[in-house]
Amino acid sequence: MENNEILMIYGKNYKEMTKEILEASGLEERVPGRNARIGIKPNLVSPTPAGYGATTHPEIVAGIIEYLKERGYENLVILEGSWVGDRTEEAVHVCGYDALCSEYGTEFLDTQKDSHSLHDCAGMKLDICDAVTELDFLINVPVLKGHCQTRITCALKNMKGLIPNKEKRHFHSMGLHKPIAHLNTGIHQDFIVVDNICGDLDFEDGGNPVQMDRILTAADPVLCDAYVCSLLEYELSDVPYIQLAEELGVGRADLSKAVIRCLNQRENEVKISAGRKIVELKDAVEEVESCSACYGYLIPALDRLREEGILKKLDTKISIGQGYRGKKGRLGIGNCTRGFECHLKGCPPTEGEIYEFLKNYIRKIK
Repeated sequence: MENNEILMIYGKNYKEMTKEILEASGLEERVPGRNARIGIKPNLVSPTPAGYGATTHPEIVAGIIEYLKERGYENLVILEGSWVGDRTEEAVHVCGYDALCSEYGTEFLDTQKDSHSLHDCAGMKLDICDAVTELDFLINVPVLKGHCQTRITCALKNMKGLIPNKEKRHFHSMGLHKPIAHLNTGIHQDFIVVDNICGDLDFEDGGNPVQMDRILTAADPVLCDAYVCSLLEYELSDVPYIQLAEELGVGRADLSKAVIRCLNQRENEVKISAGRKIVELKDAVEEVESCSACYGYLIPALDRLREEGILKKLDTKISIGQGYRGKKGRLGIGNCTRGFECHLKGCPPTEGEIYEFLKNYIRKIK
C-alpha cells in the first residue's frame, strides 16, 4: 500500500474484514521489529456502544490484534482518553474493551490518568501524554462521523484523545482547528484503520447511526480526512484543520492524486444525505470556545425540540462556551454561563437535562 492509497472493504464480519484489509494493505511491511511497542488508538469518546454511531467497534480492534499476534507482534497497548465530562474507564466497560483486553491479554492505558509533557508542535507548545512517546508504531482507529464544531472527525482529530483533559479544554479556547493541525506534527500516526460501520454523520456522540458496513485503511491522515470530506459532501475549506495540517507537512490533501481501491462491493450502496443537522441547527446557538461534550449534548437536544415543533418558538439565541465566563446574558448552557439570567448548570449538562431545561424555558415564553 502506497501513501496515496485508500483501501476499503464491505461486509458484516468486522473482525475478519479487518484482517483481510490489513493483509491487502501490507501492514506488516510497515511495522518495525517484533519487539516494537505498537499502540492502537480507538475512539472511545463516551460510554456508548459502537452501534450508537460514536465509538470504535471492538471487533475491528480485535482484528488488528489478531493480525499482529499471528505475525509475532506481542508488545501491544490500546490507549485512549474519553472527552471531558466522561470517564474513560466507564467507556472501556460499556464499549466492550475490558472484555477485549482480557481475551487477548492486551494492556489498556487510560490517557486521562497518564502523565504528560509539553512538546513543541511546529511552533505551538502542546501537552501530550507520555505514553505516546514510548510507542514505536501508532495505529489510529477512528470512527468516520460528523462533529458539532468541526463538521467531520476522523484520522486527524482522533489524536485529541492522546492529550490530557486540561489540554483538551485549551484546544477549545484556541478554536480547535489550529491546535488539531499542530498536534499532528507532534504525534505521528503510522497507519489508519477507519471504522465506517455505522458512524453518526451529524454528531460525534452518536444517536443517529448510518449503516455503511465499511472499513477503510490509509497511511496519510490528511488524505484520509480529505476523502472523508468528499464522502460527506463538504469542501476542504469547511474543515480548516485539514489544509492547515497539510501546510505543516503532516500529509497531502490532493484527492486528484489519490488511488481508491475497493476489495469488494456492497450490494446496496447507501445514499448519504447532503444535509446535516448541525448545519441546520447552529443558527440557534452563539458558541464561543465551547468544549465538545457540552456543545455535543446541546445539538441533539435542539434536534429533539425541533422535531416536536417547539424550537421555532425560542425567542433568543443560546449561549455556550468558555468565552462566556464572567459575562452576563439571557440564556446559557453550562457552568461557563452561570452569570446569565437563565442558565443550566453542569460541566457538561447531559442531553436530557438540556432538553428539559430548554423545553421549560420555551413553555414560559409569552
